[in-house]
Amino acid sequence: MQFNTNRSLLFFLLFLPIITLFASVKDEPFIQEYHQAFPISETADDNNIYRIAVDQKGNIWAGGKTGLFVLLDQTNKWLPVLNEENKGPVYSLFADSKGLIWIGAWNGLYQLKIENESTLRKKIMKIKNIIGPITAISAINGDIYAFGPQGQWHFKNKKWKQFKIPVSRSIRVVMAGNNKDYFIGGGRGVWHIKDSKITLFQNERELLSDDIYGMDFTADGKLWIGGLGGINVYEGGKRIDTITSENGLSSIRVKAVRRAPDGAMWIGTDMGVSRFDGKEWSLRHSRRWLLNDQVRDIAFDKAGTAWIATKSGVSAIKRRTMTLAQKADYYYEICMKRHIRPPYLVEKCRLTTPGDLKTWEPDDDDNDGQYTSMYLVMESYRYAVTKDPDAKVKAKKAFEALKFLQTVTETDGYVARTVIPPEWKKMSDPNEIIDDRRWAQELSNNPREKRVEIHWHLSKDGKWLWKGDTSSDEITGHMYGYLFYYDLVADSKEKERVRDHILKIVDYIIDGGYNFKSLDGKHTTWGVWAPEYLNNDPDWAPERGINAVEILSYLKLAYHVSGKKYYQNEYNKLLNEHNYRDYIVKAKSVLPGWRTYIDDELLLLAYAALLMYEDNLELKALYQKSLNNWYDALKDDDSPYFYFFYNAFAGNKVKHDRSIFVLKDNPLDLIRWRVDNSKREDLHMTHSPILEDTQTSRLVPPSERGIMRWDKNPWKAIQGNGGHSESDGVYWLLSYWMGRYYSLID
Repeated sequence: MQFNTNRSLLFFLLFLPIITLFASVKDEPFIQEYHQAFPISETADDNNIYRIAVDQKGNIWAGGKTGLFVLLDQTNKWLPVLNEENKGPVYSLFADSKGLIWIGAWNGLYQLKIENESTLRKKIMKIKNIIGPITAISAINGDIYAFGPQGQWHFKNKKWKQFKIPVSRSIRVVMAGNNKDYFIGGGRGVWHIKDSKITLFQNERELLSDDIYGMDFTADGKLWIGGLGGINVYEGGKRIDTITSENGLSSIRVKAVRRAPDGAMWIGTDMGVSRFDGKEWSLRHSRRWLLNDQVRDIAFDKAGTAWIATKSGVSAIKRRTMTLAQKADYYYEICMKRHIRPPYLVEKCRLTTPGDLKTWEPDDDDNDGQYTSMYLVMESYRYAVTKDPDAKVKAKKAFEALKFLQTVTETDGYVARTVIPPEWKKMSDPNEIIDDRRWAQELSNNPREKRVEIHWHLSKDGKWLWKGDTSSDEITGHMYGYLFYYDLVADSKEKERVRDHILKIVDYIIDGGYNFKSLDGKHTTWGVWAPEYLNNDPDWAPERGINAVEILSYLKLAYHVSGKKYYQNEYNKLLNEHNYRDYIVKAKSVLPGWRTYIDDELLLLAYAALLMYEDNLELKALYQKSLNNWYDALKDDDSPYFYFFYNAFAGNKVKHDRSIFVLKDNPLDLIRWRVDNSKREDLHMTHSPILEDTQTSRLVPPSERGIMRWDKNPWKAIQGNGGHSESDGVYWLLSYWMGRYYSLID
């Protein structure tokens, strides 16, 4: 073992400058947004909300198709306010500074002073002689004004008086100005009323269209007028700018404009809420953030929570302050709670009711072994950084689970993809019969396809079903986990067990002619690293580079843990006699038809052992060049996992600020909601960087796309599975603890 100690010391000395080269980012508190849904009831009509308001006491008022509802003290229970006689559509709401709620309904105007739940309906009063519907209410110069298609009314000196100004009867929004003036917007433009002077803005030089829905002032006094077409920006009575899908809006169908307490402008559209903070635009859409993307109105409470009226209920976008360390704890709790199943495999969970975490069930995946191995690396980093015995215990459990995936097969070295209890009725790829016609079709589509009908095998003790046809991806994932567990966690006795397990699998691959042979004696569908295929079979050309790097990394790891020249000799043989050296530099394929994001991650997993333990300077330079080409292909993909790895092993500080942003911006909600960016008007669809997916022309931040691991395409326009599963969060946790281990995050 002295040999390995010396090599570890050499590694430490070689990489010490890289690990300590950069000043780490201090983990300072930041604002984390999250969504809480407040559906009115289980009835679609009740949830069809038109207006939202927040009163002085923090109560939330929602008016919609079936009437008025209130959320007292921000409880989780909506109370109906209007009685059956008056129940019906509510078109406008206004909470004044005196604690009164003004309700514009289908049949007139109501006033309500809230005291408590028991007196709620007793305190509501219908204003006499005001004819509904009332579509806009506002306070102007301290007085209340109400507007509708059948009249205009003004409340002054405790009396309501009707008045008439020559404006359209289609009035949707009234906005008080700063000089005892006000603006009226509706279906025929915008009217500015000051004293007795009325100015109409209506033509194409003044408005994008005359179909107006929302208005508000920016922090610096500009008036944003929103409607069909986008936003018109006014200052000093003149339009100075327009905002459309060309410069920020997700949709030109604007339905609400509100300034948040922090000064950001929130624009409600038919494609969620577009927001501008003075520098950048962001979007809150999809079921992760909203009950429905059709937004009708927005209001803010004193805490800065945005209350949003949608077609399917009320959504609250809330804010909390946290650090990255606290966010790691948050994700870790989710992982421990719902994402570990016997024998300690770590994976997503299935939600039998979409989005409902109370209905979660364990689920299986072809890559359970790889994903559990990445969890193992995360725990290994966590232990190396903190020396927390809990991390060591859990890392050992993960290693034992991975080891079990081999021993359960009762073979000399074959590894199962995953295991499940035999009583499971739901599993991926149940056993099947493939008739000759179907097989002919599959073979014609892909001549490399393997006819596998028995996916699941019963263990000898009858306690497990294990899945076969294990891929090269799985073995690469396993080896990655063993490397860091061996180096960072295992004590001397445990190292021997890890070493023996690694060698058993590597020997099995070598004895199989550098193929991963299944129970039928033939290689699995994807388990191929043999020269006869990589060098001579054109159908394996896309995998030539990555599979060569993979097998070289296995052999380098075997040599690292054992010190046996046998593995180094095999390594040299593949490099020199079988030309694998020629495949290293261009291991990452950038051909649009060949490129996959799975390969980006697999190369990282394979590079680790080669970059850490290759001491031949010529080969090390080749691996470094390969790493540079790999990074160049993915440098715009927003992966802190990839960026941190490159920083640690290339000695370059790249995308560091962006990595921290991505970690912060990643949603707290790990449910895999469907996020459809293909309908956004501020993006264009393309088939780049890969051909098979429809992708966005601009990479949107994590909060605007689906929850995904780093082996998925971040540019893909439509992501997620409709809330049918929850991610385990390991993709984020692994990135975070890698950053901590390499001193990139304080």
